[in-house]
Amino acid sequence: MTETQARDEICRVGRSLFERGYVHATAGNISVRMADGFLITPTDACLGTLDPARLARLDAQGRQLSGDKGSKTLALHRRIYEATAAAGHAAACVIHTHSTQLVACSLQADSAARAAGGALPDDAELLPPITPYFVMKVGRVPHIAYRRPGDPAAAEAVAQAIARHAAQGRRLQAVMLARLGPNVWHDTPAAAMTVLEELEETAHLHRLQPALAPLTEAQIEELRQVFGASW
Repeated sequence: MTETQARDEICRVGRSLFERGYVHATAGNISVRMADGFLITPTDACLGTLDPARLARLDAQGRQLSGDKGSKTLALHRRIYEATAAAGHAAACVIHTHSTQLVACSLQADSAARAAGGALPDDAELLPPITPYFVMKVGRVPHIAYRRPGDPAAAEAVAQAIARHAAQGRRLQAVMLARLGPNVWHDTPAAAMTVLEELEETAHLHRLQPALAPLTEAQIEELRQVFGASW
């Protein structure tokens, strides 16, 4: 993908997400890893009205070269790119949103943990494996304990989750930042958007049917064998 194509695709995907309610106001951001750096949406930009020429262009060290000021979440995106590359499945696009159903699930789980006098454990996961397409198209989603937006500790926690699952033979494509929103990644903006769509729909189903039994281990193993699911 050329830089011009990447700029256009970021804007197309951003507009699609905004128009369908996956993002609102100036929440959310999209980045693409280039051969010599990154493109990322500007800070406080509405994803529905992005201008390809005004996207932030940064070098490989994260220094801004052109465009409007890049999103403050660049540090997190860079750690995801580094961690996925180290895990053997280098991402080329990261999308972050504040999607309603996912944030609602996170609020419920985080509030329950606090009410019990604790916090989300390091191995917390956001959703159980309730549908085959969630298992196949998304996979496990670590639920990262709350940190303020932009906190470097959040980026490190995400990188550790990617490494931890890779060590167990699993490829992550998403994490959930508690009370904030999901980060998803893939090879292209379109592919990352597909992961987000399936993830948000699963969160919606889980909220509608919270007592639904998950798939059995035998059913999940069949998805691994037939479709290469990473669970």
